Amino acid sequence: MFAGVQVKPPVLDARLDRLPDYPFNRLTQLLGGPAAPSSVVMSIGEPQHAPPAMVAEVLSRHAGLWGKYPPTNGSAEFRAAVADWLRTRYDLPPGLVDADSAILPVAGTREALYLIAQTACGERGGERPLVLLPNPFYQVYAGAAVMAGAEPVFVPGADGPAGQPDFAALPPDMLDRVALAYLCSPANPQGSVADAALMRRTVDAARRHGFVLASDECYSEIWDRAPPAGALAACAALGDGLDNVVVFNSLSKRSSVPGLRSGFVVGDSRVIKAFARLRSYGGAATPLPVLAAATALWRDETHVAANRDLYRAKLDVAERLLGGRFGFVRPAGGFFLWLDVGDGEAAAVKLWRQAGIRVLPGAYLAAEGTDGINPGRRFIRVALVHDIATTEAALRRFPDVLEG
Repeated sequence: MFAGVQVKPPVLDARLDRLPDYPFNRLTQLLGGPAAPSSVVMSIGEPQHAPPAMVAEVLSRHAGLWGKYPPTNGSAEFRAAVADWLRTRYDLPPGLVDADSAILPVAGTREALYLIAQTACGERGGERPLVLLPNPFYQVYAGAAVMAGAEPVFVPGADGPAGQPDFAALPPDMLDRVALAYLCSPANPQGSVADAALMRRTVDAARRHGFVLASDECYSEIWDRAPPAGALAACAALGDGLDNVVVFNSLSKRSSVPGLRSGFVVGDSRVIKAFARLRSYGGAATPLPVLAAATALWRDETHVAANRDLYRAKLDVAERLLGGRFGFVRPAGGFFLWLDVGDGEAAAVKLWRQAGIRVLPGAYLAAEGTDGINPGRRFIRVALVHDIATTEAALRRFPDVLEG
């Protein structure tokens, strides 16, 4: 009926053209296709440890709640469990975290870390707002900044490419244009940890210059020698409540349940209120059975300690096999190795073709600095997510393939 009608194409958001290809899409192109069933996938941080048995039991017990729409702010039980966990984990004073006004459940933190830029990136005096990112960085930060109409600013580690950025050391006139800053500790991909002093300096800078600090602490419970400092503890030390700070955490790594898609955001009640309003339109609410399972997980530390011990044992294996090679540094947190192999893309191709091992080039998790150099180009990121036997067998191949 409508043959011959001239079709006018839709107009898509031009900002999409500014997004780099997603790292795992780039990896698929680099290696000529997806992973084979027999390969060892160490490119993605998807925990392979068995989830706690309580998850299935709680989900089954609350199955009748699948028929109800969940509220955006979740359940009172979930918020109370998170507030209690935060007070215990970071030794926070009573009253610092209000369970009703400062906490929201999120459908995994990737969604929330993306949407916080939509909440926080308002214009400042007619200028395009800035968003500070560590470099290297979790790719969602960059996409969030671009799609919020902000200008991403990639800040290198203060002590080299494996370190944490010190945002407070940036020029004051630049900080005055910042709307949002992402800090990740323990860091993805390098495993570095921001100490308490750096956390306090960063929170203080956010307050002095009026930007929101988004502290991504999703790896906070996967640590080697000591529990990492947190932004909420910095708030407690500085006073003034949770002003200008929002913290993100998740059960995916802590409890080995990435498929549960359950996390939380906590912080400045003004930001949380605005964030909740946005999410009531575009955010996925967490189903009530999932909230029940998450509540049980946040109230249990036994499975977390066992999970941490498994990762620590794999770090022992990695240090034994790779110590003294590839610039090996035992990460303070998280479960990634950040190995200096000279050329990350070339190393990824060799490991895939010669050993069936899939790793991620570090350049795919970083951007060129002002010197024109990508700080991740020499590195590969290796996720220690498999069982110890699989991990050891794979890591044994690295010297032969990469030094052969």
